[in-house]
Amino acid sequence: QGTRDNPPAHTALRDRLLAAVVTCFKRHGAAAIDTPVLELRETLMGKYGEQAKLIYELQDQGGELLALRYDLTVPFARYLAMNKITNIKRYHIAKVYRRDNPATTRGRYREFYQCDFDIAGQFDPMIPDAECLKIVHEILSDLQLGDFLIKVNDRRILNGVFAVCGIPESKFISTCSTIDKLDKMPWEEVRSEMVGEKGLSPEAADRIGEYVQLHGGLDLIERLLQDPKLSQNKLAKEGLGDMKLLFEYLTLFGIAGKISFDLSLARGLDYYTGVIYEAVLLQQENDHVEEPVSVGSVAGGGRYDGLVGMFDPKGRKVPCVGVSIGIERIFSILEERMKASGEKVRTTETQVLVATPHKHLLAARLKLISELWDAGIKAEMLYKKDPKLLKQLQYCEDTGIPLAAIVGEQELTDGVVKLRDVTTREEVRM
Repeated sequence: QGTRDNPPAHTALRDRLLAAVVTCFKRHGAAAIDTPVLELRETLMGKYGEQAKLIYELQDQGGELLALRYDLTVPFARYLAMNKITNIKRYHIAKVYRRDNPATTRGRYREFYQCDFDIAGQFDPMIPDAECLKIVHEILSDLQLGDFLIKVNDRRILNGVFAVCGIPESKFISTCSTIDKLDKMPWEEVRSEMVGEKGLSPEAADRIGEYVQLHGGLDLIERLLQDPKLSQNKLAKEGLGDMKLLFEYLTLFGIAGKISFDLSLARGLDYYTGVIYEAVLLQQENDHVEEPVSVGSVAGGGRYDGLVGMFDPKGRKVPCVGVSIGIERIFSILEERMKASGEKVRTTETQVLVATPHKHLLAARLKLISELWDAGIKAEMLYKKDPKLLKQLQYCEDTGIPLAAIVGEQELTDGVVKLRDVTTREEVRM
């Protein structure tokens, strides 16, 4: 099926991760919005390029052709256009659906969560774009996933490269989706797909190859600005100018060391119009390897200035930039690490178990637990009339409940409760 049942430990881990992500989004002043799981089929079609074949379509539902949402970006653009909103900073965490070939070990599912942050509105160049990259940096640092790298590029630079390499404009988008496979395939395979399937000439493919294998920082941007061919292309010049500005802002944010300007980054979706980015986790295979190895993309996004206009009857555009955190892939990585270390995940937030040491004290437990619940304290008890004390304390140990509130006959007579620290076994009467 390519979907998964989430046992309590996985769900608890996911909730912990999502809470950290939401905290970051709120810190940046984003408001939460929600959109329906079902969209009209026509809303989604024509927005995703070759990946549209992965959309789950629902045939005629009472005269309407519907589909399950493929991502959270297109529904957001539709929402902005319908409500005539021209300025918003939002976050949205929800499930999306893709009829993909699942690879559950790598966190690739058909139903999965996306965590999106977007800034919509007419602003000065690269300021909101830099903030999106800062958010990726904050989240990946907060989650302590290890070393990571954020690759950035610009669709205008790519389109400029295609133009100077002699690619017809009608083939820009399909060439982009082929370039996007460079992180999974060697250049030779990408080149043969360009020539064999996309119909590019071998000379044009070789010229593209000279550019898309470049990566670096400000020095590379400066070099390309001096490139005799690219500097003559209006789109590429605009993109490189903005990229230089972006790196200045990222330097001010103190994160430029984790950013790489990478011309192989293409992002396969049709709707991107400017800056695009993707974050990858890096791992050292062993001490003798100098180049860290990528273990897959965990965040991605970019600028999509034309998408809202597609849904507006008058074609009014609202510039947008956003990022999506690949939380499922992060779950998979953390789950594997926790399995390897033998660490247990607490599946509940229970603070105290109400326990009794003798028989016929169910009434005392029910009264005490009710008081605790009414006071907002997270409490549990065993659903047996006369459970053995050892069994109750064992339950605390198994589930990680830190405290047991014990009421026996003596405690009832004295009007106290014995509070026991499950780990240290220290007891206080209160």
